Amino acid sequence: MKMKIRSLVALLLGGLTPASMAQSPNILLIMADDLGWWDTRFQGNQDLETPHLDRLVREGMIFSDGYAASPVCTPTRASMLTGLSPARLGITNHAPGHPEGMVPSGRKYAGAKKLTYLPLEEQTIAERLRGEKGYATGFVGKWHLSHRKGKEEDGRPLELGLRPEYQGFDLNVGGYDRGGPPSYFAPFKIPTLKPKENDHYLPTRMADECIAFLRNHTERPFFLTLWNYSVHYPIEAPEDLIKKYESKKIENPAYAAMIEGMDRSIGRVLQELDQLKLRDETLVIFTSDNGSLFSNGPLRANKGHLYEGGIRVPWVIRWPGKVKPGSRSEIPIISTDVFPTLLEVAELKPGAQIPQDGQSLVPILTGEGRLEREALYFHYPNYAFHQRNRLGAAIRKGDHKLIYFFEEDQIELFDLRNDLSETRDLSKTRAELSGQLKKELLHWLDQTGANRPYLPEVR
Repeated sequence: MKMKIRSLVALLLGGLTPASMAQSPNILLIMADDLGWWDTRFQGNQDLETPHLDRLVREGMIFSDGYAASPVCTPTRASMLTGLSPARLGITNHAPGHPEGMVPSGRKYAGAKKLTYLPLEEQTIAERLRGEKGYATGFVGKWHLSHRKGKEEDGRPLELGLRPEYQGFDLNVGGYDRGGPPSYFAPFKIPTLKPKENDHYLPTRMADECIAFLRNHTERPFFLTLWNYSVHYPIEAPEDLIKKYESKKIENPAYAAMIEGMDRSIGRVLQELDQLKLRDETLVIFTSDNGSLFSNGPLRANKGHLYEGGIRVPWVIRWPGKVKPGSRSEIPIISTDVFPTLLEVAELKPGAQIPQDGQSLVPILTGEGRLEREALYFHYPNYAFHQRNRLGAAIRKGDHKLIYFFEEDQIELFDLRNDLSETRDLSKTRAELSGQLKKELLHWLDQTGANRPYLPEVR
């Protein structure tokens, strides 16, 4: 109810005029799930075919050093919606994660205490756009921000009141507390997705829903969020695509087929923008929530790790008339930047939600400025589902990246420009730089109130 009331008040006061609404560009925010930095042809993987995303790159700006806010999904999603870091939000692991106090065999520390949902008190970009600019807001796909046990006084599960429709979205198709779909083939068994007679493959249905939303909002600015379930487990793809990649004799044909299946569905949505003559009025963002579960090409490690394979992800932004087609930026960016970027795009002020951890990318997109920050920060103090990661935090400043591991009180330093695969630890040979970066990282953790791992017997 929080933003519904604000929206009604704004309309009654006449603050949302047709003229002011017309000045606001449409926004299409696309995020893949578990799609790694190496999982598209435009990043250099010649085994894959992603023609629609490749076209988006030719028409927009690619960010070579784009990051997810976390190496797992739930924290990244919360950060993108709020502009706040996982550390500040206290949402630091995939929901529901492991039970509090759990210590894997051979380890000493338990993961940090965490939230498993996005509280209603946190302000989302959907609420700002709808309440202050009159945007139509639609959510299609994976939510994974409402995992809260317990019941309301009327017996309703608490989880129901934390879904997208309570966080600023007029429409919710597919969003609930689960991280992966029961099946990519019908019946999908997703409670927020009503079965249809022609249902077959989930990405196709997601595209259908997005297209219907677009057709219903040609006269009003819209914010459409397409958060794909693809390419999260279970690894399932259309048979024709699996056979295609089997014939190529690549290592994981079903996964490659799944990537192209997602590209097909995204392509249908982008083509609909063209057909509705909305392309030139629409800002499109494409990225992923964390690294791949599988190989990440030249990057070290994968999902659930603070090495580049866990946090560096594809990033592309198309904004006709503002972004030079085929342009490229090597400036490091992160999921938290989406919130302030969209505020500026819609000509909204930051508001009372201070501090913000992200920065607007508009100066980079338009070529009219640069970012003010000097570093990016990451905090992953919990065990991933696979429990193979080390509990840690990281800072990237310039070309250097330092990872601090809590349990061992150990650091590793890498020069990403000359060692993208993070094979050479420079922490001992560059001791002064390592010490300075560690100091800055620990200061940031204190400043954000970040929860830390702990010894279970010392609470």
